[in-house]
Parts: sequence; C-alpha cells; structure tokens
Amino acid sequence: MSVFFQLVIHPTKQTMKALLNAALAALIMCFILTGCSSAPKKDATEQELYEDAKKAIKLRNFSQATVALEELEANYPFGTYAEQAQLDLVYARYSALDLEGSILAADRFIRLHPQSPNVDYAYYIKGIANYHLDIGVASQYFSSVDISSRDPGNMRQAFSDFSELITRFPSSQYAADAQRRMIEIRNRLAEYEVHAARYYIKRESYIAAANRAAHVVENYPTTPAIENALIIMIEVYQHLKLEEQATDALSVLRLNYPNGKGFNDQGEFFPQFIVEQNRSLLSVVTFGLFD
Repeated sequence: MSVFFQLVIHPTKQTMKALLNAALAALIMCFILTGCSSAPKKDATEQELYEDAKKAIKLRNFSQATVALEELEANYPFGTYAEQAQLDLVYARYSALDLEGSILAADRFIRLHPQSPNVDYAYYIKGIANYHLDIGVASQYFSSVDISSRDPGNMRQAFSDFSELITRFPSSQYAADAQRRMIEIRNRLAEYEVHAARYYIKRESYIAAANRAAHVVENYPTTPAIENALIIMIEVYQHLKLEEQATDALSVLRLNYPNGKGFNDQGEFFPQFIVEQNRSLLSVVTFGLFD
C-alpha cells in the first residue's frame, strides 16, 4: 500500500477520491476481519469461552476478554465458571478503561455473590473506577487542569465504596490502599468547598461563602484546606461586621497556624480573598473581562 501511494506523485481529484474509497474499504475490511477473529467460536463450550478469556487477559487484550466473558455469562449463567467469569469481567472492563461498565459489573457481582471471599475486590475496583471517573483523563495528563473546581460527585461515591470495603472487610488486602485514597478524597472534597467559597466571594455572596468555609472546618478538620477556610471565614465576618464570629475564627487560626499565611511578619491578620470589585460601567458590561 505504501509503494502504491509513492507512485502517485500528482493525483487528480478523481484519483484521490478513488484512493480514499479504496483505503476506506480496506479499513472496513480490516475491522471486519479483526472483529471476526476476536469473536468467540460459535457454539463454544463454557470451558472454551473461559480459556479464551484467560488467554486474552494474559495477552492484555481486554476487549477480546470482555467479549468472551460476556458470552460465557449469557450462555452459562449458572455454570462452573460463572462466578469467576463475573469477577474477571470486572477486571477486564476496568483494564479496558470501560470504567462505567466495570462499576456495573462490580455492582452485579456484589449483588449476586455477597458472601464470596472475593467480594472485597469488587468493592475495591468499584471505588477505584469511581475515583478515576471523577479525576478524568485530562487532569491525569495535564497538570494545568484544576480538579478542585470540578464537582466531585464520583469522588463522593468512591469514598462510600472504600468506606464500605473497610467497614465490612477491615483485614482485606485492599483496605490499606482504600484508607489512603479516602484521606486523599477528603482533602479533595475540602478543597472543592474552599473553591466554592472563593467563587461566592467573587459574586459578593458573603453569607454563602462563610457557610461553605464553615462546612470545611466542621466536616474536614484534619485536611490542609482548613487554613484557607478559616481565613475566608475571618475575612467574610469582618467584612459583614460580625466581630464576635471573626474573633472566634481568628483565635482558632492563630492557635493552629501561628506562623501560617494568614499572618504577616508582624503577626497581624493578612486578608487575601476579599478584594474591592471594580464596579465601573465597563466592568459590568464586560463581566470584568477588561478589569
């Protein structure tokens, strides 16, 4: 194919169209042949399907493994390999980056085999899949993506999955990693609340900002986001002339972060988040784009 294209030095429009059609036909034929080669054998036995799946997993061809395992589950739902095949399907879908499919397979395994000695693995993979669904591919490969600004819906579900794993199976081999990820998730949830508080400050919704910051202090007291949350509370309370609340928050900040970023070199409180907005007509019309 490459030699043929090298011979066509100045193709006409008709020639180029013919070449594109030929290439498309070849590509379609390639997909057809690939699909046929990866499909399970017709009337395959349960053992043949399971052996095909195992071989595909060993070769890291997880898409082909998924096809074989789904075929096995459909044709032999109560067979010898049914339970193991359902568990392997959780792994195969996850490894093929089908995170939502992996979660569905894990939920099904948990529902059908709650007493299985391997059910802790299903909880773990379910949590891991939800964890990565929340982070997303872009934020894993591009450091400029700020995940603290995104609603961590799947992250909350991952926290619930890991929590149930640890509660039900405290001695599981996956418990330690689940515990570590739960700490990371709590930090992420706290950062999201601080991000929301800062958003409300920009919109001059100060009560909402104070409530989001207070939520961090009350519900995530051991996270790194606490310092910023306290600073936001102090600034907002001072701005709203709520002196008692501001004094209380300032005492907590000084007690826990005496040398932190909330204070200048003289030990005085250092506001950081509330700035006077430019309310000029140009600023209002352009939504602040030309400030």
